[in-house]
Amino acid sequence: MLKLMLAAGDSYLTDTTVWVALSMLVVIGLMVWKKVPAAIGKALDEKINAIKEQLDEAKQLRAEAEALKAEYEAKAKAAEKDAAAIRERAAEEADAIVKKAAADAKEMVARKKAMAEAKIAAEQRQAVDELKALAANAAAASAAKIIADKADADADAKMIDEAIAKI
Repeated sequence: MLKLMLAAGDSYLTDTTVWVALSMLVVIGLMVWKKVPAAIGKALDEKINAIKEQLDEAKQLRAEAEALKAEYEAKAKAAEKDAAAIRERAAEEADAIVKKAAADAKEMVARKKAMAEAKIAAEQRQAVDELKALAANAAAASAAKIIADKADADADAKMIDEAIAKI
């Protein structure tokens, strides 16, 4: 074909398209001869392997993260159960404290009532004793006055005689 082109007298050899095509063939030939496609394939294979390793590492990290998440969720549930138990114990203790306080208050009221009743009874006895003493003093004073008013020397002598006679 080249001979035909030369024979025809055309200046195909000087045509840039032919030179570009021939140059491309030479470059492609050199690339094949130097095994460039194999090198490119090898580089791509290495890149693919690196990406696979990164994906495997990412899967492993994800699995570890999910395990940690599950562990912390379990810990959170346990903490919630502990908190519920603490709240329940606190409520029971509060109820016990309230019941004890109510019982103590009733006991204290009963003691105060008994003390007040005892104090009132003592005050009543003291008041009755004071009234008896006042009444006795008043009766003695009245009797002394009556005796002093009715007593004279004749009455005294008469009483003395009667007392002697009785003895």
